[in-house]
Amino acid sequence: MTADAGLNILVTGGSGASGIAAARALRAAGHRVFAVGSDRDRIDTAASKAGDGVTPLVCDLAAADAVRELHSALAADGVRMGGVVHLVGGWRGGHGIPDQTDEDWDFLERGSVTTLRNVSRTFFDDLAASPRGRFAMVSSTTVEKPTAALANYAAAKAAAEAWTMAMADGFRRAAEAGKGDAAAVILVVKALVDDEIRRKHPERSFPGATDVADLAAAVVRLFAQPAAALNGTRIRLAP
Repeated sequence: MTADAGLNILVTGGSGASGIAAARALRAAGHRVFAVGSDRDRIDTAASKAGDGVTPLVCDLAAADAVRELHSALAADGVRMGGVVHLVGGWRGGHGIPDQTDEDWDFLERGSVTTLRNVSRTFFDDLAASPRGRFAMVSSTTVEKPTAALANYAAAKAAAEAWTMAMADGFRRAAEAGKGDAAAVILVVKALVDDEIRRKHPERSFPGATDVADLAAAVVRLFAQPAAALNGTRIRLAP
């Protein structure tokens, strides 16, 4: 158990490998974890893999009304979030600027930006009021040096980063007003890998990629560090 044990933490994108790893690590650190996915069977299976004490929830995070309903249901049970780990996103690539399709943009904007906006707006007050409120998203090194082939992806990630930095300003203002001690953080990776990906591609070495277990460990550390040192930072995770 850590000194900050007992926080309620929402892990979005909980059905994926990174969501399972983060939920497992946060639960092992003593936190109460709620893993969110859009498919009941997948999120139930993921929560089971993450371990006892991880509560599976179903919600379409791209639908603002659904996110508000989720928040209301949790609040009715006396649950206020002390952390949100936002792991919803997706990847689409291309070859150049002309072939960056509207379909790919809609997919990326929905996954990387709309879900983040909905979740952060709805749970912002919970986090701002918490003595250890944390909001973390995962971004890409692509934002630092966008390429024509990944223009849609880089632009969506950049928008999500900008929103998260605006949240950091909101948390700073709340702290100055004596309303909590929260931080918004961007965790930056080149790529994420797990054991399943390695088994599927034994011929690849994945240079520069971060293991999902290392991402999960970085997430846990956020709750043990001072908000003032974290808020508004981009933390590059080395492999």
